[in-house]
Amino acid sequence: MLNYFLKRLFVMLLMIVLVSTMIFFLFRTMPGDPTAYVVDPSIPPEARQQLLERYGLDGSLWDQYKVFITDLARLDFGDSFFYNRPAIEIIQEKLAATLILMLSAMVFAYTMGVFGGAWMAWRRGSRLESIGITVSLIFRSAPTFWVGLMMILFFSVQLAWFPAQGMRTAGTGGGTFAEMFLNLDFLRHLILPALVAGLYFMATPMLIMRNSMLEVMSEDYIEMARAKGTKERHILYRHAARNALLPVVTAGALFIGASIGGQVLIEVVFSWPGLGREIVTAVTRHDYPLAQGSFIIISAMVMFMNLIADMLYALLDPRISYN
Repeated sequence: MLNYFLKRLFVMLLMIVLVSTMIFFLFRTMPGDPTAYVVDPSIPPEARQQLLERYGLDGSLWDQYKVFITDLARLDFGDSFFYNRPAIEIIQEKLAATLILMLSAMVFAYTMGVFGGAWMAWRRGSRLESIGITVSLIFRSAPTFWVGLMMILFFSVQLAWFPAQGMRTAGTGGGTFAEMFLNLDFLRHLILPALVAGLYFMATPMLIMRNSMLEVMSEDYIEMARAKGTKERHILYRHAARNALLPVVTAGALFIGASIGGQVLIEVVFSWPGLGREIVTAVTRHDYPLAQGSFIIISAMVMFMNLIADMLYALLDPRISYN
């Protein structure tokens, strides 16, 4: 197990370098001149040269790449062109807000999806199964910005239960993590965007779990458990659901990375100051350090979650061995 983990870790680091290289050259081949945004063309040539040197834009492409790879080893993505601050600091601020939003949505989606999918497979052919599949597919198919606007109209405007926008009420919160995120005001702002994202993602684990359960339920050991007189609930959750979880775990590992960059619309509708919205803004501003750092962090998280999923396989299925 340890040897397998170390090998996968080495491959993951190698892939991060390759992906970072691709991201570096991809941004350099984009149309538009990034120096036009960073440096005012009307300033004197001497001042312009100093600014280019400060942001590392004065050297050749190869020289910039060598500096980029060297800084990457220290998790230094350079200073943001727009914020004029280290990009890693901005990413940390935005990533925390996005991770809390997406993890809340993931807990809701996978709790409802796993238990709902297992239950629907167990009650296959019933009317409630049809209703469950239809509702989950409606939320999966509906545009998230439309669902978000409907939620705001009903819960914020009509009922006035939750705030419509933002991460906290103006004038509240503080500088520490607890003051920012561990309070009732933040929770009230979190519920609506997390609910919209959770309803959108719920169909994936639910349908995967249902289909996987239908395959597992035809196995001989399920019939054997019934023949022994084991309780239906015991068979459902201890024998069938556990062995049907492997595809759900794989989908969950990919969920984190995909959700960070893919929930721009939810962050825009609810004015949530997350990383997804910041990436789009950074690309349009040609803010290379911030955009590159964000994509590299997301890529690394997807690879790391895949590694975690592989490790969980051995725990969920004793037939899998890494020796």
